[in-house]
Amino acid sequence: MSGKGFAPRRRALLLAAALSSGVFATLALADAGGPAPVPAAKPIVDEAARLRGELAKIKLPPGFEITLYALVPGARTIAVGPQGKMIFVGTPGTQVYALPVRPGAALVGEVSEFAPATMKKMPHGVCFANDGTLFVAEQNRILSFANAEADYDKLAPKAQTVVAQGQLIPAEDESDNHSTRVCRIGPDNKLYVSLGQPYNVPPKDKQAQFARLGIGAIIRMDRDGKRRKIYASGIRNSVGLDFNPADKTLWFTDNQVDRMGDDIPPGELNRATKPGQNFGFPWYGGGHVRTNEYKDETPPKDVVFPEVEMVAHAADLGMTFYTGSQFPKDYRGGIFSVQHGSWNRTVPVGARVMFTSLKPDGTAAKSEPFAEGWLEPDGSYWGRPVDAAQLPDGSLLVTDDYNGALYRIAYTAR
Repeated sequence: MSGKGFAPRRRALLLAAALSSGVFATLALADAGGPAPVPAAKPIVDEAARLRGELAKIKLPPGFEITLYALVPGARTIAVGPQGKMIFVGTPGTQVYALPVRPGAALVGEVSEFAPATMKKMPHGVCFANDGTLFVAEQNRILSFANAEADYDKLAPKAQTVVAQGQLIPAEDESDNHSTRVCRIGPDNKLYVSLGQPYNVPPKDKQAQFARLGIGAIIRMDRDGKRRKIYASGIRNSVGLDFNPADKTLWFTDNQVDRMGDDIPPGELNRATKPGQNFGFPWYGGGHVRTNEYKDETPPKDVVFPEVEMVAHAADLGMTFYTGSQFPKDYRGGIFSVQHGSWNRTVPVGARVMFTSLKPDGTAAKSEPFAEGWLEPDGSYWGRPVDAAQLPDGSLLVTDDYNGALYRIAYTAR
């Protein structure tokens, strides 16, 4: 039967019941940074037990532990509400999910669909303003919901249209490729949104249009959608961005060109220090590696190269600055970024959480694995991490779209 007309509490209870006895499945799109193919749906009790067993494979620094936090279908991006009460999870399907913040290691069962009466298409990007407004960046639309933490269980919380359907990108450029938006509210209280471009390498006759519209860029606008401008360009497909609270600079990951070889080009962790900087794509396929399609063209002047060149084809996605106090002091002010894992490399790499420390001047110091083990020795994946976010207690949440799961990493050594 249709779920239309169900009371919001009823929807929450049904999903909570599913977490103890039912089944769920997530959708998949074939893309390097896109959602992972998922195994067949299984009873949730069995699935939780299976995942707890698999988590024993995750390698962490001494003193840390990882636990299963929640089961959320298609879990990709995370936004923790400023009141510290609710977590919102973006997906590549038609749902955004809400669940409460819970201390400790118990499995959170109260998972509900947020704003189920509002039709959504690929509501992947979720981010909060300090006043509690939740922004949802879809494939070709942006919505905002005031008081989302308080209204999480309403059937139809009031939604404001920030960018109308079809106005984020031209409808003819809608694609399953590189359409998973991410967003952040900047220190200037403006909305920042990444717009991946829908090609491995774009044809030259598309360049002028893409440059004008900010496709293959990070755009900035007022919170009501007005005064839209390109903040950073020369970006292929960023699926993770955050601001350094110390110096207000914008950092972002970028997924680089496929089918150039197993070991080139590198993935990227970038730093934008001011508006108008160009990060080199499509003239550069990643790092300093030129693309075959544009190798005979002169790149723009003053291209900004990555702060960190990551291993090729690891699919660097979500990222967050760590501002908590639970973890040892060496982690404070650094970056946790997530590698989804290879899809087109002879020997797969990635499927791990990286940590990048910063120098006193705000540039990158060292990047190294923090949590790894979702990739099996035989090259298969039992999980595909996507994004990371900090909980109010200073622990770290990590999503996994392969299993539809959220994991919590905590420091327990005292």
